[in-house]
Amino acid sequence: MNTKIPKKIRATLLLPLIALLFCQIGILQAQDNQTITGTVKSEENDQPLPGVSITVQKTGKGTTTDINGHYQIKATSADTLIFHFVGYHEQHVAADHSPLDIALQNASNLLGDVVVVGYGTEKKEVVTGAIGTVKSKDFVKGAVKDAAQLITGKVAGLSVSSSTGDPTEGTEIMLRGISTLMSSTAPLILIDGIPGDLKTVAPEDIASVDVLKDGSAAAIYGTRATNGVILITTKQFNKNQSKLQYDGYVSVQTIAKRPEFLDAADYRRLIKDGVAYTDYGTSTDWFGAISRTPVSHTHNFLLQGGNAQTNYTANINYSNWQGLLKRSNNANLRANFDINHAMFNDKVKIHLNAIMSKRKYWTGGDGYSFNTYIYRQALIRNPTDSIRHADGSFVTRDGYFYDNPVALLEGVDGENTEKELRLNGSITYQPITSLIFKLLASDNSWMQTRGYATNSSYPSNDANGWGKSYASRGQSNTEDHLLEFTANYDKAFGAHHINILGGYSYQDAMAEGFWENNWYFPTDVYGYNNMGAGDALSEGSAGMGSSKGEYKLIGFFGRLNYNYAEKYLFMASLRREGSSKFGKNYRWGMFPAVSAGWRISQEDFLKSSKVIDDLKLRIGFGITGTAPSDNYDALTTLNYGDRFLYNGNWVQGLSPTRNPNPNLRWEQKEEYNIGVDFSLFNHFVSGSIDAYRRNTKDMLYDYPVPVPPYLYSTILANVGQMRNEGLEVLLNFNPVTTKDFAWNSGVTFSTNKNTLVSINNDEFNLTQDWFTAGYTGEPIQTYTHRVQVGQPIGNFYGWKSVGIDEDGVWKILNKDNEVISIKDATEEDKRVLGNGLPKYYLSWNNTFRYKQFDLSINMHGAFDYQVLDFLRLFYENPRNAQYNMLKSAFNKVYNTAQLDYDLSYVSYYVENGDYWKIDNITLGYTLPLKNKKTFSSARIYASGLNLVTLTGYKGIDPEVNRSGLAPGNDDRDKYPTTRTFTLGVNLTF
Repeated sequence: MNTKIPKKIRATLLLPLIALLFCQIGILQAQDNQTITGTVKSEENDQPLPGVSITVQKTGKGTTTDINGHYQIKATSADTLIFHFVGYHEQHVAADHSPLDIALQNASNLLGDVVVVGYGTEKKEVVTGAIGTVKSKDFVKGAVKDAAQLITGKVAGLSVSSSTGDPTEGTEIMLRGISTLMSSTAPLILIDGIPGDLKTVAPEDIASVDVLKDGSAAAIYGTRATNGVILITTKQFNKNQSKLQYDGYVSVQTIAKRPEFLDAADYRRLIKDGVAYTDYGTSTDWFGAISRTPVSHTHNFLLQGGNAQTNYTANINYSNWQGLLKRSNNANLRANFDINHAMFNDKVKIHLNAIMSKRKYWTGGDGYSFNTYIYRQALIRNPTDSIRHADGSFVTRDGYFYDNPVALLEGVDGENTEKELRLNGSITYQPITSLIFKLLASDNSWMQTRGYATNSSYPSNDANGWGKSYASRGQSNTEDHLLEFTANYDKAFGAHHINILGGYSYQDAMAEGFWENNWYFPTDVYGYNNMGAGDALSEGSAGMGSSKGEYKLIGFFGRLNYNYAEKYLFMASLRREGSSKFGKNYRWGMFPAVSAGWRISQEDFLKSSKVIDDLKLRIGFGITGTAPSDNYDALTTLNYGDRFLYNGNWVQGLSPTRNPNPNLRWEQKEEYNIGVDFSLFNHFVSGSIDAYRRNTKDMLYDYPVPVPPYLYSTILANVGQMRNEGLEVLLNFNPVTTKDFAWNSGVTFSTNKNTLVSINNDEFNLTQDWFTAGYTGEPIQTYTHRVQVGQPIGNFYGWKSVGIDEDGVWKILNKDNEVISIKDATEEDKRVLGNGLPKYYLSWNNTFRYKQFDLSINMHGAFDYQVLDFLRLFYENPRNAQYNMLKSAFNKVYNTAQLDYDLSYVSYYVENGDYWKIDNITLGYTLPLKNKKTFSSARIYASGLNLVTLTGYKGIDPEVNRSGLAPGNDDRDKYPTTRTFTLGVNLTF
């Protein structure tokens, strides 16, 4: 219904409306001059926060709170005030009344949009480097080995692989490809800012993991940062309440895939068919004799208490992991104690921390990890043979590398024990709200003792000439001291915000070791606890050795961060670093970095966009380095050798073992990175895209030199160049979020292309532009890879097989692509057979919540790479009847004939390694507690790891070793990977 208003009445109403409008204008003009006052406090403890930045969103004008948290600022009621403080969630509040008091929610470096960077934290919105961040709620669940496995498939460009089932071994990590020929590819690991190891802290004690991926983010760590930096933050007190939490689980494991070797029935059938096998009259499952269904358990207790002034965190973790192979185990006790105290109105803060661990495990060999030769012997042992004679003694047979695996397993004793103690503390002083001084000191010590002894039943005693038994003992110790002093100035001037960091770092480390062995013991009851009883010592044939090495590292560093209204971003850093590992002409190196960002979404033309929530463009450049691995590579080293008769006396000879190189220096990596961070459709999808190019120069390698004038036949020199380039994509989706149901999904994708640019120069060069890498082992005894200029690292190199003749002899392609018999093949006929490094990585992670239930599914895969299957190479050949074989050994090769030729490394055994894994599924249920007097929360869950592998690879697991210069080798002695099933509980009291 429409009603018309008469003109007179309209005129009558219009006059007061016009008057009211002018009054409103006057009021608005008056409001332009109003002053908003208030106090900003912390939500968790109601304490005032000094130094909080308050900015008028529209004009960029700003101020900061004083020491009592008070502020005042001019604004209109139509304005929005932005309250920002590092470590707290930012708040946007309408300036529509005064006083306006604000309570900021504590985010620390564990929650929200704050990420941990080198020597500090930054808001995610203003970060200009390529940094991957994973919080504890997004970790891979279940029985994980270490911190790296927690973030498998979570960070684009970070390869995390579990290529072994050995309970003492951790995961293998590599970031953005291989950038070195002789050094490690592992990133620098920092635990709460202190150098450490992935095994140092329990996975249950970790709150977040941040990965500094590009050079601009990592350059502040200098020569330790070429392979990236992983910053691990442990759980710390962050609420004004006490808490006791228990997390525990029990898990069982099965072999991921058992290789199909012949059993006793197969043997007897083949004997009837004329195969020259021997039937010893029994049936033995040799793999079953050395394996088990392992049961493992882990228990973690977290206790937090105190208040904002004084608080503590204690985390105690005990895990006892059994291995699939009998006697392999890993018992680990770890404790982390953390105390914080603030005084003098929070101007002075003291932090003390202690991490202690003790680990025990059994190896079955005279080394540091499980003796997987036992596993090999179980595979190749005749299944018709017995384990023991009627008198209980072990059955032994003559043969080349052919031993009773149960005798190997039970005929030895030994234990490795590792103890680690990490003590660190810091004191911070804040004389004014914008300036903080921090002094940090740490002392880390690690000690390993190991003992190994054979008893009289050990099958190799006689073969090795040990008599009744052999024993060895050893000890290794390391000490690492770190002292750092930093000053941090953080200030907002209206819309301008600067952060200046300056610091000094001093680190010295020492490693020493001792070992001894002896044999011809009169009895084996001593084990390794009476080393002097063996007669080999009195005969002068026992062994003994010791070593010690030290190095020092000094660094001066600084960083400037600037942003204008969190829209235009800039960062520059510089580290000057000196190392005792460098030659005298290159003691010090400079490692600069610069990056910039533009938050396009903060521009006026995008602020009203209904599609783009946040959009940031980043670009960066940084230089990092890699120091020589040995402490004394730049110096001449001498070694005492054999004795000789001189003037009637036996004199021990002294000979050089290394040439000096005063020009020895760090490998230098220059990295360019361009990226974009985005959030779209009201945070329905968010993520980042990064493209990078890494140029590594002055790579270290041992070069042949003439003797004389040199003292030794090789010299370590900086010559080579390598290039890596790739693309990384991270996508996070929030398709559904309701009261009862939520679904979050994440995808990562990355590529890497590697090229060796050069390995020679005018001073030092090889006789050719390539060298070999990798090794098959006995009896083939040849290399598996070739590293060549112009090619990527990881190329398999051998003969290209194309068939087999009627006599069972390989047919291969020669250098002219002509088909010839392998009997006529030469080294010149070898060629590239594939590459062991994946070109593409993909992961897909999903989490679901329905009322009290939660479900997480993590999947990942690697594509476009090859794997050399050593089991097929050695045991898919029926020619050597001494060993058991794979059931496929008697199949026709290339559908032509049965193989009848010596073991040969040909392309037939190089397979495509592409795979897609359902890596982890975890289903949990949070109990709806009505009475919370005992528990404030309780959750039970079931989890599976390494559940399903979709692949065409015929071996056990295509996720094999990817580090070093021979990636993709699936060694025959590798401890088999496992599938893990877990039941667990999370309780908070």
